[in-house]
Amino acid sequence: MTELLWYQYALIGIIFAWSGFVRSGLGFGGAVLSLPFLLLVINDALIFLPIIAIQLLIFSMWITYGHQFKQLFQSGSSEAIASKEAKVDWPYLKKALIIMIIPKLVGVLGLLTLPADLMSGIIFSIVMVYAVGYTLNRPFTSNHPAVDMLFLILGGYVSGTSLIGAPLIVAVFASRVAKEQLRDTLFVLWFVLVCIKMATFIAADVDLQLIHQLWLLPCAAIGHVIGMRFHQHMLEAETPLFYRVMGSVLILVSCIGIYRILV
Repeated sequence: MTELLWYQYALIGIIFAWSGFVRSGLGFGGAVLSLPFLLLVINDALIFLPIIAIQLLIFSMWITYGHQFKQLFQSGSSEAIASKEAKVDWPYLKKALIIMIIPKLVGVLGLLTLPADLMSGIIFSIVMVYAVGYTLNRPFTSNHPAVDMLFLILGGYVSGTSLIGAPLIVAVFASRVAKEQLRDTLFVLWFVLVCIKMATFIAADVDLQLIHQLWLLPCAAIGHVIGMRFHQHMLEAETPLFYRVMGSVLILVSCIGIYRILV
């Protein structure tokens, strides 16, 4: 990461705190709702994606296994493990991964070979499509097996290029996985997809920006803890206003980002 002004570091820290909040509060969207803002600070996705990927690995393990171990220590029995495993829909998760794995690999290779400006333009364009759907209160939905497969293929590819395939993937999982299992199932999925991406980064000798995790990881952790408290409210209440506001903001950010690339 190049030398920045103090307020740019501050903005990056705030954005990562926001990503942690969204990730744990909604179960998805940590990248798609933060990466456009980060690209306005530094227009290079390969700087931020390794940082986001590592944090996603850490927090997905926290969500998936942290509560399980807490229950295990409190109860002193293996019942906690069985209870936690019931919150992950393993059969559907395996089925979806089989469909997504090849598009995911193709997307990762595209990320490593495309120029930074072109990659940022693609990211802003994809986010723009998501944002319009959120603003009009018409997010992606899927109720047909053929649409499921299309969304999983596209979501796998987009996840490979930029880690922002969540809206497409969630559209399928939300209709196929029980609501109480959705967040934990998604976190296991994100963990597997990010492991593939991290392995590719390491093989391609991409700078993982590990030194910046020393201050960005605590920022994301603060947002993560707040988001965990917010998650139950999200399960119990529909919040179309939140998505409409975020959709409008993302449209504005995407327009600014595309303009900066073109000018």
